[in-house]
Parts: sequence; structure tokens; C-alpha cells
Amino acid sequence: MSLFSLAGQVAIVTGSSRGIGRAIAERMAEHGAKVVISSRKAEACEEVAAAICRTHGDGAAIAIPANISSKDELRHLVEETGRRLGPVDALVCNAASNPYYGPMAGIEDAQFRKILENNVIANHWLIGFAAPGMVERRRGSITIVSSIGGLRGSPILGAYCISKAADMQLARNLAVEYGPHNVRVNCIAPGLIKTDFARALWEDPELLTKRTATTPLRRIGEPDEIAGAAVFLASQAGAFMTGQNLVIDGGVTI
Repeated sequence: MSLFSLAGQVAIVTGSSRGIGRAIAERMAEHGAKVVISSRKAEACEEVAAAICRTHGDGAAIAIPANISSKDELRHLVEETGRRLGPVDALVCNAASNPYYGPMAGIEDAQFRKILENNVIANHWLIGFAAPGMVERRRGSITIVSSIGGLRGSPILGAYCISKAADMQLARNLAVEYGPHNVRVNCIAPGLIKTDFARALWEDPELLTKRTATTPLRRIGEPDEIAGAAVFLASQAGAFMTGQNLVIDGGVTI
């Protein structure tokens, strides 16, 4: 079996109807996993699941919509996955939100709460539902898609950066808690990636020029360039890695 094989695994990827999440789901299916496509909109999830099944065969992916702001929907996501596919082996917490751009002094309390709840607390909830089964079976991988924003400050993304730094610590803390049960927890920290989520950044010519000028690879990333790290972390190749933060940013943070 390949070091990177996910054959026999059941994987949930949140926010997987587009962008980084979709790329991760597609690559996990390519490596043998049965993948659950999950985001808020059922139709979008069904379309992606159907596309993956056309490429990798019937049953390669199913759609289970869930809004990450709803604890009940996240519970249902895990329970329905178990009913339809079996216990969760790999969880990728990719979905996030950022309703505010600007200095911290201007953010509304409701906006700040939404960012923290959707980007940190929702991950805590979902992991809490999926991890007990992993602990019981003494195997499992949990990956949180964070951001390089969690490693530095920003004049326009402060609250988002705070939430992503919290995700890194969530992974470290849970790695300590679940490690004795052979369950691994890690983060991936992308730089600027060409997704709809980050459109406000890469569609601004001035911001894009400034970013690429200070990026050693002189470009921004593509969603598929993040997917390989998720496959690695869920596979045997990543079996001794836990509590870590994989930075994939074209060299920006160096």
C-alpha cells in the first residue's frame, strides 16, 4: 500500500463545495477515501459529490449539508456519515467565515463573535463529535485549515487572524489530549490562495502586486496546492506527525 493511500478511510471535509475544501475532497477521493462533501447549500454539495463519483466511481463521495454555526447540524453530519458510510477516520475542518475587513477598532461585536464561533468554536464542536469514535478505534486524523494570518498581524484581517491563531492552539491542545489514543491533530496554514473566499484580496490589483512582490515564488497559490498536505496528514505518511502547523504560502512568512 502506498504511503499516501487513504483506501478504506471515511473522510469528512467541511466547506468542500468549492475552493480549498473541494480540492482536498477531490484529492482524498483520488487516494481511495470515501468523502463526505459538506457545506451550507445542499445543491452545491450534491454537484461536487456527483462530480467526484463520475471520476472515481459510485460511492466515492456523498453530500451531507451542514451549517457550521449550528451545533445540531454538525452532530447530524457525523451521525449521518456513520450511518451511511461508517465511522469517521479523517476529519478536515476547512469551513470558515470572515464578515469583516478593516481595523479591529471598527468591528461590531456580532461580527467578532461570528468569526470566533464559526472559525474556532465550530471546529471544537465538530471534533468533539468525531473524535470519540476515533479514540475508541485507536486511529484517526483531524486537520484544521488555519491560515498564515494566525502567525502575524494584519491591518484589515485582525479578527480573522486571531481566530486562526486560536485554531493552531486548538490543534496543539487536542494533540496532547488525543495523542495517547493514536489520534492525530494538525493544522494547515495556507497563504493567499485563489479562492472565492479570498477574492477581495487577490482581485485588488494593488494588494495582489504587493503580495506577489514579497512572495519568493512570485505568485499566489491554487486550491489544489493545499490538498496534498491534507492527504499527507490523513495517510500513513503522516503517522508520526501531530500538533503541528504546516505552512504552505509560497515562502511569504520566511
